[in-house]
Amino acid sequence: MFYKFIFDVFFRRVDPEAAHHLGMFVIRLLGATGLSSLLKVKSNHPVATMGLKFDSVFGLAAGFDKNAHAIKALGDLGFSHVEIGTVTAIAQNGNEKPRLFRLIEDRALINRMGFNNRGASAAAKRLRRLKSSGRWPSIPVGINIGKSKVTPLENAASDYATSYNLLLPYGDYFVINVSSPNTPGLRSLQDSDSLAQIIRTLKRIHSGKPLLVKIAPDLTNDAVREIAALAESEKLAGLIATNTTLDHSAIPAPADKIGGLSGAPLRQRSTEVIRTLRSATQLPIIASGGIMDAASAKEKLDAGANLVQIYTGFVYHGPELIRDIVGAI
Repeated sequence: MFYKFIFDVFFRRVDPEAAHHLGMFVIRLLGATGLSSLLKVKSNHPVATMGLKFDSVFGLAAGFDKNAHAIKALGDLGFSHVEIGTVTAIAQNGNEKPRLFRLIEDRALINRMGFNNRGASAAAKRLRRLKSSGRWPSIPVGINIGKSKVTPLENAASDYATSYNLLLPYGDYFVINVSSPNTPGLRSLQDSDSLAQIIRTLKRIHSGKPLLVKIAPDLTNDAVREIAALAESEKLAGLIATNTTLDHSAIPAPADKIGGLSGAPLRQRSTEVIRTLRSATQLPIIASGGIMDAASAKEKLDAGANLVQIYTGFVYHGPELIRDIVGAI
């Protein structure tokens, strides 16, 4: 209950983006002092999938550690994998602030961050330093890549390829993000022809690393099945379901903001997408969306997911959520 006390007394009174940066500082401090490992719960249920070994089913979704500042410390907290990013080929500041909003009563977040990150070259340099330091984490590291905002849609494949080339030595798996609602036109790249072009471009560079696609919850079920068929035909390693949603119907109008909605309101649709995917493919599925406790994590696994990831749940419940889920599953 310690984190809940800190959240209620302090974090909820601080601007959400400022609170995030402060939280990242604390996580890095815990990692540097070795204290984070004291919080870690060992899982008795390791998972082998996509040619990788995971200590448990439970990892951290992209968006939390955009610039790869804390992957070792986050792994020490008990995540079985950490997905950094979203990283773009060209460094970008993202959208104007404020761009991250808490809806505490709804256990939700709305963000319109806009892929703010320091770019693939800077991420590669940081990861290179970490690897050469001998402090590389023992868990799989995923790298989530997206299209730079200034790159025209018709040049998307080459833009993804730039990031992929730079980061290839450091990721254990890679995720093509074509589903964020906060980069204009990005979701149109979920179209089969556009997505196939991106996948084939990256596979020509290197086909040995597991390559996944992260999809939106706002696709129709038919579109979800089409992507599953494409993933099989292009021999992807798996799929991540889902990104944030533009369906804000569960949010009271006075509290609503423009951006992608995550957290508890996304739980049901995310699970539906997982069930639809599982009915259409046997490829590995990583579940992300509305996982706020052990019950919602188990729901994703029962629907057909192989692994689960959190972001919003971590914001509201902190490391205690890792202990609860790893201890229960």
